[in-house]
Amino acid sequence: MSQDKKVYKKLVRDKIPEIIKSSGKTCEIIIAHEKEKYSLLEDKLNEEVNEYLEDKNLEELADVMEVLFGLAEALGYSEDDLLKARNKKLNERGGFKDGIVLKSVFETSQYR
Repeated sequence: MSQDKKVYKKLVRDKIPEIIKSSGKTCEIIIAHEKEKYSLLEDKLNEEVNEYLEDKNLEELADVMEVLFGLAEALGYSEDDLLKARNKKLNERGGFKDGIVLKSVFETSQYR
């Protein structure tokens, strides 16, 4: 009896091993150390952003957001801390809803 084995070295969501086992398959996992976890989260961010750019759907955006929450936690911040920082910046500098494109900035002289 031959076994088909796919090899991955990537971070997955916490319930993925349980989902794999419930489908009748077996998986092998390791738990990443903190420094490795941060690097794997950065790799995962690239993967999820690329998937969003390809598919452009809400589910992929949610995946990007989940990785951002994971990165925040790896840096010692909570989801709430990240959302507060986002809201502070939104209040101070605005968002991206208006589609403003900065084309150039000119130096102005006080003595014209």
